[in-house]
Amino acid sequence: MAAARLGEMLVKAKIISEDQLKQALEEQSKSGGRLGYNLAKLNILEEAEIVSFLSKQYGVPSINLVEFEIDAGIIKLIPAKTAKKYQLVPISRTGGTLTLAMADPTNVFALDDIKFMTGYNVEPVVASETAIEDAIMKYYDSGGFGAGKANIAAGDYSLDDIDGGVFEGEMEVGDMMDVDEFDNLVQTAADDVEVIEDSDDDPLSLEVDAPIVKLVNGILIRAYKMKVSDIHVEPYEKVMRVRYRLDGVCKTVMNLPLKIRNAVISRIKIMSKLDIAERRLPQDGRIKMKLGRRAEIDFRVSVLPTLFGEKIVLRLLDKSNLQLDMTKLGFEEQALANFQDAIHKPFGMVLVTGPTGSGKTTTLYSALAELNTDDVNIMTAEDPVEFNLMGINQVQMHDEIGLNFAASLRSFLRQDPDIILVGEIRDYETAEIGIKAALTGHMVLSTLHTNDAPSTINRLLNMGVEPFLVASAVIMVVAQRLARRVCEACKQVIEVPTKALLDVGFTEEEATSITCYKGEGCSTCGGTGYKGRVALYEAMVVNDGIKEIILQGGTTFEIKEAAIQGGMKSLRMSGLEKIKEGVTTIEEVLRVTFGD
Repeated sequence: MAAARLGEMLVKAKIISEDQLKQALEEQSKSGGRLGYNLAKLNILEEAEIVSFLSKQYGVPSINLVEFEIDAGIIKLIPAKTAKKYQLVPISRTGGTLTLAMADPTNVFALDDIKFMTGYNVEPVVASETAIEDAIMKYYDSGGFGAGKANIAAGDYSLDDIDGGVFEGEMEVGDMMDVDEFDNLVQTAADDVEVIEDSDDDPLSLEVDAPIVKLVNGILIRAYKMKVSDIHVEPYEKVMRVRYRLDGVCKTVMNLPLKIRNAVISRIKIMSKLDIAERRLPQDGRIKMKLGRRAEIDFRVSVLPTLFGEKIVLRLLDKSNLQLDMTKLGFEEQALANFQDAIHKPFGMVLVTGPTGSGKTTTLYSALAELNTDDVNIMTAEDPVEFNLMGINQVQMHDEIGLNFAASLRSFLRQDPDIILVGEIRDYETAEIGIKAALTGHMVLSTLHTNDAPSTINRLLNMGVEPFLVASAVIMVVAQRLARRVCEACKQVIEVPTKALLDVGFTEEEATSITCYKGEGCSTCGGTGYKGRVALYEAMVVNDGIKEIILQGGTTFEIKEAAIQGGMKSLRMSGLEKIKEGVTTIEEVLRVTFGD
């Protein structure tokens, strides 16, 4: 709060006189410090009186920090540099709300920064300047449990402070490390992180400075450590925002000054082997990074021109995190048995459907991993090839030279395949060739973008494929979604009204016996209450009844009814099972599924 503004308010309220304000301002100009501190120093007002005044003026509670002991985990949420910059300390957290003691509770810049930094909602309380300075000294500067720490998650650093090294152990939002250790990692970033280039010449030296290299390395490595799926680097009018998608949800982790926008974008484009001079057209590339002696990490890079510059999205492709064990994906027992039975048939088409980012690739790769033996020839057409799998012949699509899914499928049929994976059926030509391959002795796996399994049949028919071909070739359709798992570290039993359970789809008997859980929010899950994801599956076997409906031109609703009668559990039913098992929450199931 500006000194003049506080002074005017105090004079207007007749708490101090014009002369006393002038005296305090003169003292402030000589010795520094805030106005409140100088009013107290000159014995014009007690700091407690100023705190009480501000509390009433803004309707914000006041607190005496001397009588308040702050938990170590709370202090760690905000780094010392930020606490000193804004004259505040975090004092408590309840659920997703963080309470701050502030000398100036009207500082919206501070409130916004803390909200972005921590991901929590922020509520201020007012405390005296002296008390806040003493608290900062106690908890950050004088050997307290927060002394000498830096908040890796906050992004509240100059460029020279940005970490580009390899972190030891697991990195989570709000993790802390010693400042000395942090500085050492920055200094050794160039040695620890190797960008795998086609040549030994590094064009970077002509484009950006070393701090930018460390900044970008830090963004990429931190994302890898936190196991995020995507990084969004987004330029806006006054700031460049960095967001991570963790467990399917985006979260802001850093706001960068606009003056380094072009340097950051150029660095990422150089690492991706893209044209840094082309800023008008979309570009796609790939980054390979090696962390010390560890395995390589791949990033799939997409650059898109936007109003205020190029937005970059990097998809992390970490093979070590690829789950190839089908029993751990989230299938219910019967659905898994049906899926395994379908993919082991000698021929036919198995389709996996769902929106982008729903885990279709993981499900298909797990199927290929189970089928991948020396006695079969497996061919895949992918756009892009996300993971390299030993023993499988993978082909990257290049539409610009005519190598698309349809062209690849035609070539595959001359390569003596047993199993074919087509990344996606996008058009009639691909669908027709895939179905004919399935009818001529090949197992064909592919994906479609549909809302559920039954509607996939009508999607193929709408593409122009004949009903008798669909009925003959397609043996199974699997729809899936990803729901966030309840964090095991802060998982708690909650009471849910019976009506809410009935509304979501539980029976009356289930609604009276089920135990529901929710994550309270902790340092392990970054305050979200969720950690990791689980797949919900809708596995539809195309049985004789469904084939008959297809041949008769039946509706999606009729196909769905027949599938459920045949034992299929819908996506919503799969979600209800995960709620009963305590794996996820009602809110997550409602977020990712439709009602039946």
